[in-house]
Amino acid sequence: MYRKELKVLDCTIRDGGLMNKWQFSKEFVKDVYTACVDAGIDYMEIGYISSEDQFSRDEFGAWKFCSEKDVREIVGENKTNTKISVLADIGRIKYTDIRPKKESVIDMFRVACYEYQIDKAIELAHHVMDKGYEATINLMAVSTVTDRRLDEVLVDVSKSRVKVFYLVDSFGSMYSEDIQHLMKKYQEALPGVTIGFHGHNNLQLAFANTIECIIQGANMLDATLLGMGRGAGNCTTELLVSFLKNPKYKLRPLLWAIEKHVRPLQKQIDWGYFMPYLIAGASNDHPKSALKWMDSDRKEEYVAFYDQMRESRQELE
Repeated sequence: MYRKELKVLDCTIRDGGLMNKWQFSKEFVKDVYTACVDAGIDYMEIGYISSEDQFSRDEFGAWKFCSEKDVREIVGENKTNTKISVLADIGRIKYTDIRPKKESVIDMFRVACYEYQIDKAIELAHHVMDKGYEATINLMAVSTVTDRRLDEVLVDVSKSRVKVFYLVDSFGSMYSEDIQHLMKKYQEALPGVTIGFHGHNNLQLAFANTIECIIQGANMLDATLLGMGRGAGNCTTELLVSFLKNPKYKLRPLLWAIEKHVRPLQKQIDWGYFMPYLIAGASNDHPKSALKWMDSDRKEEYVAFYDQMRESRQELE
């Protein structure tokens, strides 16, 4: 599967932080950064960038905010081949929070949005591009968007200056047929635009779907160490690096970070294959209900959760 255009983005700290409110030690984040650099990872997404008047540092760790000071404490001037990325949610960041690129070690902003926010996402992406950064748009929950509405979104994106657009399986509900259909639609609508993929693992298909996206022409691939991420987690960086036939990627540094930090943390936090996450993915539902169930003392009452999800769906119908 060697293809020189393929880029790997590790978002362990950003997506994994959804499971512990980004309360990582500096040593944890520094070692993940070092592992990414030594492993030849193209981008490390170090967290969200959010306005501090919307979220409290008493509740959330530094990587919910990604201040320049905090990022520099980890990466210094980042004189490496691994670029630094942050993710911005529409409505949770002010334009004044974004300094010019010449004043920052951050390289790329990824703008996350829902389909009804696409105009604001394009505007924010253009803003960060004008400040000198790379930019992507990550359209979330696409599995719930009708083809007609998706076509309208893609027309808007095609008229923008954005050069990287992400297919995001937010609910971990997609199969290979869905990937094939959406990749074809994205590529036909966005010639010359790089397509990325971010998959969740509710149905244990994040890695398989990432491979399918590669086959279909995606060239930006998200993954996390040991799959650490919201709920069921993500495609695993170590699996992806092992699969890609590119000699620049090295597995050993990733294993070091997993052994030292990520696996011990997994013994404290429940991400990965758990029945509530499976049920949510199979239902094409947002994982928030499963996350809430997993935080309760009923997390192993699978039938009760399944029945609750069925009842909720029937009420909507």
